[in-house]
Order: sequence, then structure tokens, then C-alpha cells
Amino acid sequence: MRRKTQLIHGGIAGDPNTGAVSVPIYQVSTYKQDGVGGHKGFEYSRTGNPTRHALEELIKDLEGGHAGFAFGSGMAAITAVMMLFNSGDHVLLTDDVYGGTYRVMSKVLNRFGIDSTFVDTSNLDNIEKEIKPNTKAIYLETPTNPLLKVTDIAGAAQIAKKHGLLTIVDNTFSTPYWQNPLELGSDIVLHSATKYLGGHSDVVAGLVVVNSEKLAEDLHFVQNSTGGVLGPQDSWLLMRGIKTLGIRMEEHEASTAKIVQFLGDHPAVSKVYYPGLESHPNHEIAKKQGRGFGGMVSFDVGSEANADKLLGNVKYFTLAESLGAVESLISVPARMTHASIPAERRAELGITDGLVRISIGLEDAEDLIEDLQQALQK
Repeated sequence: MRRKTQLIHGGIAGDPNTGAVSVPIYQVSTYKQDGVGGHKGFEYSRTGNPTRHALEELIKDLEGGHAGFAFGSGMAAITAVMMLFNSGDHVLLTDDVYGGTYRVMSKVLNRFGIDSTFVDTSNLDNIEKEIKPNTKAIYLETPTNPLLKVTDIAGAAQIAKKHGLLTIVDNTFSTPYWQNPLELGSDIVLHSATKYLGGHSDVVAGLVVVNSEKLAEDLHFVQNSTGGVLGPQDSWLLMRGIKTLGIRMEEHEASTAKIVQFLGDHPAVSKVYYPGLESHPNHEIAKKQGRGFGGMVSFDVGSEANADKLLGNVKYFTLAESLGAVESLISVPARMTHASIPAERRAELGITDGLVRISIGLEDAEDLIEDLQQALQK
């Protein structure tokens, strides 16, 4: 089954009881049992819900894994995965991760004794250097948010296996349409499904896929025990969004290529960050491990004042958190998505006050270019 077909026919298709072509929204909390333990596969919706199960089966198929899990947000998904570890364990993470990931590791999970180190995993030598006796996993975000760094997933997974570690990959930016980390050797892949998978700025969700029965059992135990599950209506919305993921990702990428070229030639832009550029330091790795480069671009306009002028003059770009929607979105990471990262740490990473991140939507590419052109002129 090819990818666009799988987006529509993967997982559980329709409803065999009624013939409905769309999986119904099972808005239910509990299920009748014929006797104690005599249920039809579902007993309580925190443990399992038919609509959520259909979504979990779909993402499992799309990522080529053993089991899928749906959570109430991307951060709930990340937190649940980290609950697989114990007090005293250490996790090695990509340095340029989403601000919420940095925050939960450095300000919440550290309270429970889960230690973390952030390194530039785009250089595999850095991974080897930072592995400790108590390291249990390598957590990769690739491409990263917001500097679009790329890590060699297969290379990192080989290092992890050599040391008996798990490899976890945040695949939000690429989606399973462009990149499949489990096929490259990772053990767990996760998504903020709020972004491209939902695609319409109308649902908040997180998804995880694991590659083994043991990890499936362990993560389901965490999911059921802590209860951060996705509700049936949001599960249904997410399945609806996923059906058009293929055509959306192709259109995002086609427009992004034009906009990247425009930005690269503009005198007000000092630097453009995009894995599809041949000048990107890990362009060849991105091309090798993925089928596309995505619709996320960051660029530097030199200062906070210039960034504010740009934000104040765009017409088609919406100033907002999030990404991956049909609408083009624009943000300043230093003061928005990555504000939770200390200023000195942002400076080390290169997340400057003049760095602007854009998520290219489905508007006409020429309109978006003209919008950026007039805003940059002002």
C-alpha cells in the first residue's frame, strides 16, 4: 500500500456494524459487561476507546511500528514516554529541542530524579562523549525546532544499540509522510499531532509509536495509570486531518522551496535555516533519511526591532504559536515557543532575538512571497 492510500485506508476503516465509512465518535465513558470481565474489548475509556483505538492503529501503520498511543497533547506524549524511566536514570537530548521539551526535562522531571543532558546531536561524536553509566536513552528532535538541525537517525540508533540505550525521535516536523524513524533503527517515535497531522488548528494531541511488545506493554501501563489520554472527538478530528496529510505536505514543501529562495536573496535577511538548502550542514543526511524537507523555515532579520517590524506588517502570516496548519503562521521563538529557555542558553544555541520562524501554509506561494516582500521593505 502506497503512502497516500495508507493515510486513508490504514488502521481501522469505517464501522462494520453500520457500514459508515468514517469511524464513529464513541462518546462514552464505560461499557456494558455480560459478566465480570466479560466485555467486548473495551471496559473504560481511559483504558481504551474505539475511536481512539482506530487512531492509534492508524499511526501505528503509518510509522510501521508495533503499537500506537494517543495522548491529550504532544507534551503529554513526551511526558508519558519519559515515565518509562526511573529515578536516577539519565537521558541525552538534542540541544535545540522545542522549549516545552526543555522545560519538562529541566524543571519538572528532574524533580523526580530523571537527569538530562542537551547536546548537539547533529554531530554524532557529541553523543558518544556524553553517554554516562546511567544513560538509558537518546532523544532526538530532527529537524529541530527552531534551527532546523538534522541528526543522522540511523547513526545515532547504532550508537544507542551499542550502549544498550533506547532511541526516541520527535518526528513532528517531518511527519510519517516524509520520514519514518523506526525504519531507521529508532525504538520510539512521537509527534505533537496538534501540528501537521491535525493540520487545521482545531485539535491538540500527541501520538507515540513503539517498535516492540515490551515497550507497548510498558507505555500502555503508563497511559492507563496516568490517564493523559486523547478524547474521542479529538481522535476523530485527528483521523480526518491525517487523510489529507500527503497532499498537504507536498503543497507545503512546494511553496516553501519558493519562499526559501526568496528569503535567501533578500538583503534584510542575514541567514536562512532550511534542510532543503544545499548549504545546510546536514543537507545530505536530510535527503538520505527523508523523502522531503518539510514546510518549516527560520530566518534571521538581525534584531528584535526588525523582527517586530516584520510581524507588524505581514498580512497573510498569522502571529501565533504552533505550526503545520493550513494557515501560514509566524513567530519569534526567543519570545514565544522558546521563551522558557534561559536567555544565555538561547544565545549559545543561536536562537537570537532577530530569529523568525515561519510555518508555510496552503495559501498561494506568490501571495506569501509578496507579503514577506512588503513587510521586509517596511
